[in-house]
Amino acid sequence: MKNQRWVVHDELAPEETSAGVFRRILTYTDDVMAVENTFVKGGVGALHHHPHTQITYVVSGAFEFEIDGEKHIVRAGDAMLKTDGVEHGCVCLEDGILLDIFSPMREDFVND
Repeated sequence: MKNQRWVVHDELAPEETSAGVFRRILTYTDDVMAVENTFVKGGVGALHHHPHTQITYVVSGAFEFEIDGEKHIVRAGDAMLKTDGVEHGCVCLEDGILLDIFSPMREDFVND
């Protein structure tokens, strides 16, 4: 998928990353990566941090996000900025989809 110009969603098999959380790596270069995360209600994105800047856009659903110790409920259309190294995570309150953009790309996602 690296440097893939056209991505057909139906051709991407989701990877279950934790109970009720499914990831699809959409496309990426060395500098940027787009990832879709599909959550079922109750799915958890555990608190973590990484050396990447991350923008998350809520495509659908509702989530309680914690970023650097601050919690907010977010819904479709909302977005969050997580600078490199800041701790963050979420709990899915209503089935939904998050679109994550990382800079630089997450090598750990493709080398697992």
